[in-house]
Amino acid sequence: MLHEKIKLSEKYPNCTLTTYVCDGATKIAPRPAMIVCPGGGYRILAPHEGEPVVRQYLAAEMNVYLLEYTLNEEAADFAPLIQAALAVKYVREHAKEHNTNPDKIFIGGFSAGGHLAASCGILWNSAPVRAALGIDDGKAPEGINRPNGMVLCYPVISGGQYGHLGSFKKLTGKENPTAEDIEPFSLELHVDSTTPPAFIWHTTTDRSVPIQNSILLMNALAANKILFEAHIYPSGVHGASLGTVETSEGISDRIIEHATTWMPLCVKWIKTV
Repeated sequence: MLHEKIKLSEKYPNCTLTTYVCDGATKIAPRPAMIVCPGGGYRILAPHEGEPVVRQYLAAEMNVYLLEYTLNEEAADFAPLIQAALAVKYVREHAKEHNTNPDKIFIGGFSAGGHLAASCGILWNSAPVRAALGIDDGKAPEGINRPNGMVLCYPVISGGQYGHLGSFKKLTGKENPTAEDIEPFSLELHVDSTTPPAFIWHTTTDRSVPIQNSILLMNALAANKILFEAHIYPSGVHGASLGTVETSEGISDRIIEHATTWMPLCVKWIKTV
């Protein structure tokens, strides 16, 4: 296995992309790729939403990349979004070397990591990203950073009534952000015809990031005729990850047997995109 930790940009020394790439498999068909973004409110990176999830995608015969993006005061100025864009760019540029299908590059995340994954798909062509990657200057080709699909697990989406204010404080770099400050990061407002397909799951009893976040996104996707698959589970706390004992971190409420179905459903969805 090709397992290394890569710095994507000298500008972001605390951002790394760790590769979990199956080597010696060049005689088989190129694999889909998944970039995993743990959650944590843009304040921490939750370990139970990292490597345990990586292992599941590896078992599904995908090349996997774990993105450790910058947090807290370093999350301002679109930094995590730019880092996610750089990650997609890296995976696509190394597709031949890693035996990856360049048309099957996915990004997925949990909670705030879900916001980052959705940002990467929805805001892929935004001005800050284009400038940072050199697309406007012709240094990078158009669309090099657009993922082919998004996997969004109980994602932070909206900065409105149902928003997770802590995430938007980090993204705006302000303790008391205004609606105008938050608007660029409120993703349901920016879906368009170029947004990639999405797989979404959430629980109706999530108290940290209300299910309305996913519903607002689904409405926006449907309005723009973007294909998506969504699974709404009747109960379960926020931060369940895989819903298994392994990812519960000793918190019994995170063990949600019914919600463990999301991963195999997601893998099936990836094969259809």
